[in-house]
Amino acid sequence: MQDDARSDPPIGPPNLVPPANPYARTYRIDGFTVVELRGELDIDTARFVAPHLDLVSGGPPPLRVVLDLCPLEFVDCYGLSLLCRARRRVRARDGELRTVCDRPSTLRLLRLTGLAEAFHPVPNLARATGG
Repeated sequence: MQDDARSDPPIGPPNLVPPANPYARTYRIDGFTVVELRGELDIDTARFVAPHLDLVSGGPPPLRVVLDLCPLEFVDCYGLSLLCRARRRVRARDGELRTVCDRPSTLRLLRLTGLAEAFHPVPNLARATGG
Protein backbone atom coordinates (compact mmCIF):
# COMPACT_ATOMS: atom_id res chain seq x y z
CA MET A 1 0.00 0.00 0.00
CA GLN A 2 1.30 3.40 -0.92
CA ASP A 3 1.93 5.93 1.86
CA ASP A 4 0.12 8.80 0.19
CA ALA A 5 -2.65 11.07 1.41
CA ARG A 6 -4.55 10.29 -1.79
CA SER A 7 -4.55 6.53 -1.16
CA ASP A 8 -7.91 4.84 -1.05
CA PRO A 9 -8.97 2.02 1.24
CA PRO A 10 -7.35 -1.36 0.64
CA ILE A 11 -8.53 -3.58 -2.19
CA GLY A 12 -10.77 -6.26 -0.74
CA PRO A 13 -9.81 -8.60 2.07
CA PRO A 14 -6.06 -8.68 2.71
CA ASN A 15 -5.89 -12.44 2.17
CA LEU A 16 -7.13 -11.99 -1.42
CA VAL A 17 -4.66 -9.26 -2.41
CA PRO A 18 -1.43 -10.70 -3.79
CA PRO A 19 1.58 -9.54 -1.81
CA ALA A 20 3.90 -7.04 -3.43
CA ASN A 21 6.92 -8.67 -4.99
CA PRO A 22 9.92 -7.55 -7.09
CA TYR A 23 7.74 -7.55 -10.25
CA ALA A 24 4.33 -6.21 -9.20
CA ARG A 25 2.41 -4.43 -6.52
CA THR A 26 -1.25 -3.43 -6.36
CA TYR A 27 -2.68 -0.45 -4.54
CA ARG A 28 -5.57 2.03 -4.73
CA ILE A 29 -5.39 5.72 -5.41
CA ASP A 30 -8.04 8.28 -6.38
CA GLY A 31 -10.67 5.61 -7.02
CA PHE A 32 -8.39 3.55 -9.27
CA THR A 33 -6.74 0.22 -8.62
CA VAL A 34 -3.14 0.49 -9.79
CA VAL A 35 -0.92 -2.40 -10.76
CA GLU A 36 2.67 -1.22 -10.84
CA LEU A 37 4.86 -3.55 -12.89
CA ARG A 38 8.62 -3.55 -12.35
CA GLY A 39 11.71 -5.19 -13.75
CA GLU A 40 10.92 -7.80 -16.36
CA LEU A 41 7.58 -9.08 -17.59
CA ASP A 42 8.19 -12.38 -19.32
CA ILE A 43 7.34 -16.04 -19.09
CA ASP A 44 9.59 -16.45 -16.03
CA THR A 45 8.04 -13.60 -14.02
CA ALA A 46 4.42 -14.15 -15.13
CA ARG A 47 3.64 -16.22 -12.01
CA PHE A 48 4.40 -13.12 -9.89
CA VAL A 49 2.49 -10.67 -12.09
CA ALA A 50 -0.58 -12.67 -13.17
CA PRO A 51 -2.25 -12.74 -9.71
CA HIS A 52 -2.13 -8.93 -9.59
CA LEU A 53 -3.59 -8.59 -13.09
CA ASP A 54 -6.23 -11.24 -12.38
CA LEU A 55 -7.30 -9.47 -9.19
CA VAL A 56 -7.86 -6.11 -10.86
CA SER A 57 -9.42 -7.47 -14.04
CA GLY A 58 -11.70 -10.07 -12.50
CA GLY A 59 -13.59 -8.11 -9.92
CA PRO A 60 -17.17 -6.90 -10.06
CA PRO A 61 -17.99 -3.76 -12.02
CA PRO A 62 -17.26 -0.93 -12.05
CA LEU A 63 -13.58 -1.54 -12.66
CA ARG A 64 -11.20 1.43 -12.79
CA VAL A 65 -7.71 0.10 -13.43
CA VAL A 66 -4.35 1.68 -14.13
CA LEU A 67 -1.40 -0.34 -15.38
CA ASP A 68 1.78 1.51 -14.41
CA LEU A 69 4.48 0.32 -16.79
CA CYS A 70 6.99 3.10 -15.97
CA PRO A 71 9.27 0.91 -13.80
CA LEU A 72 9.08 -1.96 -16.33
CA GLU A 73 12.46 -2.56 -17.96
CA PHE A 74 11.66 -5.43 -20.31
CA VAL A 75 8.55 -7.04 -21.82
CA ASP A 76 8.44 -10.10 -24.06
CA CYS A 77 5.54 -11.43 -26.13
CA TYR A 78 4.28 -13.50 -23.19
CA GLY A 79 4.23 -10.37 -21.04
CA LEU A 80 2.31 -8.50 -23.73
CA SER A 81 -0.23 -11.32 -23.82
CA LEU A 82 -0.79 -10.92 -20.05
CA LEU A 83 -1.41 -7.20 -20.50
CA CYS A 84 -3.81 -7.85 -23.38
CA ARG A 85 -5.67 -10.46 -21.34
CA ALA A 86 -6.10 -8.02 -18.46
CA ARG A 87 -7.35 -5.35 -20.87
CA ARG A 88 -9.89 -7.75 -22.43
CA ARG A 89 -11.17 -8.82 -19.00
CA VAL A 90 -11.57 -5.24 -17.79
CA ARG A 91 -13.38 -4.22 -20.97
CA ALA A 92 -15.63 -7.32 -20.80
CA ARG A 93 -16.84 -6.04 -17.42
CA ASP A 94 -17.46 -2.55 -18.86
CA GLY A 95 -14.45 -1.34 -16.92
CA GLU A 96 -11.98 1.40 -17.61
CA LEU A 97 -8.30 0.62 -18.13
CA ARG A 98 -5.63 3.29 -18.32
CA THR A 99 -1.93 2.80 -18.93
CA VAL A 100 1.06 4.79 -17.72
CA CYS A 101 4.36 4.48 -19.53
CA ASP A 102 7.28 6.84 -19.99
CA ARG A 103 10.03 4.36 -20.86
CA PRO A 104 11.07 4.81 -24.52
CA SER A 105 11.82 1.11 -25.08
CA THR A 106 8.41 0.01 -23.80
CA LEU A 107 6.63 2.74 -25.73
CA ARG A 108 8.47 1.65 -28.87
CA LEU A 109 7.42 -1.97 -28.31
CA LEU A 110 3.78 -0.92 -27.88
CA ARG A 111 3.95 1.11 -31.10
CA LEU A 112 5.67 -1.66 -33.09
CA THR A 113 3.09 -4.25 -32.02
CA GLY A 114 0.14 -1.93 -32.64
CA LEU A 115 -0.78 -2.02 -28.96
CA ALA A 116 -0.15 1.68 -28.33
CA GLU A 117 -3.53 2.36 -29.93
CA ALA A 118 -5.19 -0.18 -27.65
CA PHE A 119 -3.53 0.93 -24.40
CA HIS A 120 -3.16 4.69 -25.08
CA PRO A 121 -0.28 5.18 -22.61
CA VAL A 122 0.09 8.48 -20.79
CA PRO A 123 3.40 9.66 -19.25
CA ASN A 124 2.52 9.75 -15.53
CA LEU A 125 0.18 8.44 -12.89
CA ALA A 126 -1.34 11.85 -12.14
CA ARG A 127 -2.49 12.17 -15.72
CA ALA A 128 -3.91 8.63 -15.73
CA THR A 129 -5.95 9.18 -12.57
CA GLY A 130 -6.95 12.72 -13.42
CA GLY A 131 -5.16 14.00 -10.32
